[in-house]
Amino acid sequence: MTDILILHIACPDTETASVLGARLVEERLAACTHVLAPHESRYRWAGSVACEGEVTLLAKTRAELGDAVTARVTDLHPYEVPAILGWKADFVSAAYADWVRTETRAP
Repeated sequence: MTDILILHIACPDTETASVLGARLVEERLAACTHVLAPHESRYRWAGSVACEGEVTLLAKTRAELGDAVTARVTDLHPYEVPAILGWKADFVSAAYADWVRTETRAP
């Protein structure tokens, strides 16, 4: 297990994902982000089942910054309860892990 964290962030559209991703990289909370293709998301909300289009934003950072990234995304995100899930990478090349550590820092 490494100290590199991959965060999966559900967004309502490509623009939101792109703006959030840019802010995380600009603020050095993430070394890089990826905006994935739009997809269908089905979930229960306020007593009903909803089906909406969403876009996933992936962010790569250090595990110690997970709470800071979550707080920043929550501040900027249009959802009342944004889906932010993360997992530590089981394997990361040494050079890539060093790059992520170099490009990120605590706020």
